[in-house]
Amino acid sequence: MLTHKEFRKKALSNPEVRAEYEKLKPEFMLFDELLRARKAAGLTQAEIAELMGTKTPAIARLESGGGSNKHSPSIATLRKYAEAVGCDLEIKLVNHT
Repeated sequence: MLTHKEFRKKALSNPEVRAEYEKLKPEFMLFDELLRARKAAGLTQAEIAELMGTKTPAIARLESGGGSNKHSPSIATLRKYAEAVGCDLEIKLVNHT
């Protein structure tokens, strides 16, 4: 059985898989940023949920980008999350060049 790292390396050696992965990279980066901010704040998903006035499963879905009703989080939701972890939300456009 392959480890996650081995599986990822093997999967990304396929050009089609790599192209799809690259398209989703900004989303992966956002989820990583959410997790880093929560951990830096020393809070659990349950504590974030309480601060945001929602339920723990909603935070789990937000941090993983998943769920049966997969959709991008609203700016308002991201702002509440940022506030709960003691951060400011910044959204910016980055030139491709």
